[in-house]
Amino acid sequence: MITKTKINKRAKKKRNPLLAKAILLSKNASLELAKKLSVPRRKKIVVNLTDLNKTDYKKVIVPGKVLGKGEINKKISVYAFGFSKTAIEKLKNAGCKFGSIIEEIEKNPNLDAELLF
Repeated sequence: MITKTKINKRAKKKRNPLLAKAILLSKNASLELAKKLSVPRRKKIVVNLTDLNKTDYKKVIVPGKVLGKGEINKKISVYAFGFSKTAIEKLKNAGCKFGSIIEEIEKNPNLDAELLF
């Protein structure tokens, strides 16, 4: 179990101000999300569209980057820290909603979406 104090220390070490903001905002909503966002860069989570296509959830949060490998056939809402250009194109063509984690936490502080990975 990671504490909020440890998450604060990890957020202060981050050089990317958007990442630090995402960690601090998600700390109050979901400790698990804050923990996964505050990991070192070499352990960051990367998800392909094929993995998103396999999920049964309508609203998904990815604490990392979404890549464009594969196809997506479902209309889901995806919120992630980053998207590749091909992933954005394929999500638009499939009619999916997508956005950043920071926007979703500010709109919906309770985070009723399912955390993926």
